[in-house]
Amino acid sequence: MSSKRSDRVKKKMAGLPLHALGKMLKARLSDDLRSKYAFKTARVRKGDSVRIVRGEFAGVEGKVTGVDVKHCRLTVEGVSRERVKGEQTPVKIHASKVVITSLNLDDKYRKALFEARASGVKGG
Repeated sequence: MSSKRSDRVKKKMAGLPLHALGKMLKARLSDDLRSKYAFKTARVRKGDSVRIVRGEFAGVEGKVTGVDVKHCRLTVEGVSRERVKGEQTPVKIHASKVVITSLNLDDKYRKALFEARASGVKGG
């Protein structure tokens, strides 16, 4: 029964356009960011600092070096695996398995969105 449902989910995900997949790249904010900005989740971007909370690399903190929208995965600096040839390759982590510890607010629109919500203006 569950395999049929997961097949449906995978089929639906495969057919989604990139702008819809990008909305699934949300991760929880840390407690201090949540209280500061009044958001529970935010879309992960390159330059954000995250802490991995599940899986083999749980507890590792680092900056997001890349975002793969098509596969809903992130690459975090310091998270890599050695290949058979001996070279290091980055491990891609699902966005739901991380907590954002600091935001990259270089983008003026993203900064305005978070600051508006922090000041009590409804948004987001």
